Amino acid sequence: MLDQVMLVVIFTFIIHLSETLTYALRSAGVRLGKLAVALSLSGIILLISRTANMVQAPLTGKLIDFAKENSDFNLVDQMRIIIGASSVGTFIALLLFPSAVIISKRVISHFEVAGSIPQMVRTSVSIQKLHNVRYHLRIPKLSMLSRLRIGGIPKRLVILNSLVTAIYTIGVLSALLASTLTTANSFAASQASGLINGVATILLTILIDPQIGLITDKVLRGEKDITALNKIFGLLMVSRLLGTLLAQVLLVPAAYWIKWLVSVI
Repeated sequence: MLDQVMLVVIFTFIIHLSETLTYALRSAGVRLGKLAVALSLSGIILLISRTANMVQAPLTGKLIDFAKENSDFNLVDQMRIIIGASSVGTFIALLLFPSAVIISKRVISHFEVAGSIPQMVRTSVSIQKLHNVRYHLRIPKLSMLSRLRIGGIPKRLVILNSLVTAIYTIGVLSALLASTLTTANSFAASQASGLINGVATILLTILIDPQIGLITDKVLRGEKDITALNKIFGLLMVSRLLGTLLAQVLLVPAAYWIKWLVSVI
């Protein structure tokens, strides 16, 4: 069962690493004046990560089956390890952000020349070019932290992003955990993850993305400096990290809330 847990941990790590690094693609797109191309590429990454999140559910479901058959198996602790992988993935994305912006600029340029993802992979991905990636790596500096003061950035944006990240992180896990807390509605509880992730996606689409879009447009029009956009991306990544930590706190309460919800519907 340890192998099963590690597989879910790896999936979770990749999901949060890739989703957080989409900010680097957006930043690179603004720097190159090719935001539409950057948004297209980041959309592909988000689609892959959301699909991987759907795959995570049946993999985690096997842990539920094992826990029901083995009373000594601490399911909550295993889920906390999985949530921890989301924090690690987000933190590493923070460290890789300067390097990811540089690499993203090259990816956007190659994509424009190739015209499609398959063609870009055929013409631009090789052992030699992957080997040359090391020349684009940049070590984050502590001075970057001093630029992340929240002044000028709506505080509610940072708080909302943390909350949405926490909800998204525990959507599948809390639903599956809730299914172990009830026998009458266990199947209904396990299917509640779609509802929870749907709420998180709606909050993200309505309350967060439009504000990022407004600031991005001001940067493109020259009304704001690119540092303002880097600042908001930095704060959003930090808030995502805080959201994954908040998920540890919300995991069990969310499971009991789902248990109550499916019992009254």
